[in-house]
Amino acid sequence: MTTKMLTPLALYEQVAEQLRQRIFQQELEPGAWIDELKIAEEYGISRTPLREALKVLAAEGLVTMKLRRGAYVTEVSRKDISDVYHLLSLLEADAASEVAGKATDEELQRLQQTHEELKLHTANAERFFALNESFHMQILDIANNRWRNQLVADLRKVMKLNRHKSLFKQGRIEDSLAEHDAIMLALIQRKPQVAMNAVKQHFSNGLEAAI
Repeated sequence: MTTKMLTPLALYEQVAEQLRQRIFQQELEPGAWIDELKIAEEYGISRTPLREALKVLAAEGLVTMKLRRGAYVTEVSRKDISDVYHLLSLLEADAASEVAGKATDEELQRLQQTHEELKLHTANAERFFALNESFHMQILDIANNRWRNQLVADLRKVMKLNRHKSLFKQGRIEDSLAEHDAIMLALIQRKPQVAMNAVKQHFSNGLEAAI
């Protein structure tokens, strides 16, 4: 049996992750043209793995490929953001409802620890965002539906294109934390419908801040 070479696959995945982070950090801003030659030279690679990386990001919605014009960082419209938040609200509210009904005490304790750590980083927006996402993904992991997790992960990548606008809106971090308090309380009290409603309210408020 012929041994398959994995290095090219690993290379374009590494490049995709590097570009993904540059997009999330807005080093590559929405609408910006991606200079393939410059980036290939910067990374010391050929344009082949770079183009494969761009295909991955295009499939995730982070990059838009334009005929004869190349790749651009995706610009999200108000409708895009509204649609993404709507779907995330449905998916994550459903997960929270399940968690309220079936999570173990140990799982809720770990989730509570993440929530408490979140409270310590309200002055650091970047750290707060990372912990905020971890809190949400922990709920999904406890609910344990890999197809839902995959959908949410893809949707959250698009949401990150707009995250700076919503995060840095005055008072949003404090409001978000209070909303997490409500979600956590509903989970601890084992109230599925209350947990579902709390998550939906969280995303409704987040959407208002985002747009």
